[in-house]
Amino acid sequence: MLETLIDKIGDGPVLLLAGLLVGILFGAAAQHSRFCLRAATAEVGDGSAGPRFAVWLITFSTAVVATQAAIALEWLDVSNARQLAATGSLSGAIIGGLLFGVGMMLARGCASRLLILSATGNLRALITGLILTLVAQASLRGILAPAREMLSALWTVEGGPMRNLLNWINLDATPALFLSLALLIASLALAVKCGNPSSRSAAAMLVGLAVTLGWVATYQIAQISFEPIAVSSVTFTGPATDTLMGLVNSRELALDFGIGLVPGVFIGAAAMALVSGEFQIQRFGSDVPMERYLVGAVLMGFGAMLAGGCAVGAGISGGAIFALTAWTAVFFMWVGAVATHLVLEGRLRLSVEA
Repeated sequence: MLETLIDKIGDGPVLLLAGLLVGILFGAAAQHSRFCLRAATAEVGDGSAGPRFAVWLITFSTAVVATQAAIALEWLDVSNARQLAATGSLSGAIIGGLLFGVGMMLARGCASRLLILSATGNLRALITGLILTLVAQASLRGILAPAREMLSALWTVEGGPMRNLLNWINLDATPALFLSLALLIASLALAVKCGNPSSRSAAAMLVGLAVTLGWVATYQIAQISFEPIAVSSVTFTGPATDTLMGLVNSRELALDFGIGLVPGVFIGAAAMALVSGEFQIQRFGSDVPMERYLVGAVLMGFGAMLAGGCAVGAGISGGAIFALTAWTAVFFMWVGAVATHLVLEGRLRLSVEA
């Protein structure tokens, strides 16, 4: 069926369609589940493992379990994925992860969350996301690229086995799969304990499954296509910059998975917000410091390109295939976010006491 579809309409449109469908699933499920790394880190910073942390953990563990199961069933081979095959940067993962975590707290959302909030009528998120995308493009190919390249070169790691976290901890794929399954069960139990509605936990699982579907879809298309196609999954900073720059600089877009993903997420989140009655126009106000959002957007845009991905691209998609730099990046995103949350809360308490 897939081969017939490619023969009829070509590789690009099929990749676009796959990205669109995966994006719609991701956007709708993420909106309903309230999937958000920033909210999860804020809960941990407050000293509790609450409902938002449970949602993030369900998504993460589902993505790992489903992706590793797909590999075991030979539906997927990620050995040629960029996160494993290409030379990586541990310095980029550390520094970029910290910057992204700080920016995420200042902007009140990571790249994926800003896109989803934009679809629900949040104009603050829309403006912040546009700034993030422009800075990411400047970091990839523009004026900030030399700084990114310099920081990335401080500590590199060879592609191949050296970028596979399982090789570093001397763990086979099968035990890793069962450990991830145990983590998923524990996260579901935590969600029940926190009083999360079952529909929200189910939606969180669908977010994780969307990541696996992205990996499997691009791999299966790559197996059939005569053209080289990168095996990839859900990520936002790169596809968002490609989409924006394509619309600005060219009359035609090169169709691929990422080009379909971004509008798909927007459509899915907007549809869910409209169905649930949660669509609402929100603007910057006197009690919402715009400059804080913009600083956060700049830090996230540069940090994501330096770290090799955003909170989803590195933290979930890269984490699901046990990419060393992805796990390093998401760990330092947590560190940067929790530390920033504590600083912000400390300043808030001082101002109230004064």
